[in-house]
Amino acid sequence: CLKKLDSGLLLVSGPYSINGVPLRRVNQKYVIATSTSVSLDGVDVSKISDAMFKREAAAEKDGEEALFAAGAAAKPTVTSPERKAAQTAVDAKLKANIDKVQLLGAYMAAKFTLSKSD
Repeated sequence: CLKKLDSGLLLVSGPYSINGVPLRRVNQKYVIATSTSVSLDGVDVSKISDAMFKREAAAEKDGEEALFAAGAAAKPTVTSPERKAAQTAVDAKLKANIDKVQLLGAYMAAKFTLSKSD
């Protein structure tokens, strides 16, 4: 967890270059605590807030326009330059801190799953 946001959600990151997890908000009930920790020295997340993750509202269509729009292909989401810059800045610092600890990068890149018997 990098930070607890004002909404109560947790800010997490993979980092993206190691395990493909971007900066994202996660509900606390979906986080599993482990004894492994990563140093957050030099990681600045003070400018990241819930507003950064807000999407633009799509204009609602009514009547026949809504019926035709329902069958059309969905527009791809566009990541803002602000969010991309924050991702690269956080990833660079986290990756540097992870590389200082032996085998931590391999641990972070390993796939983690739970099954019914766990």
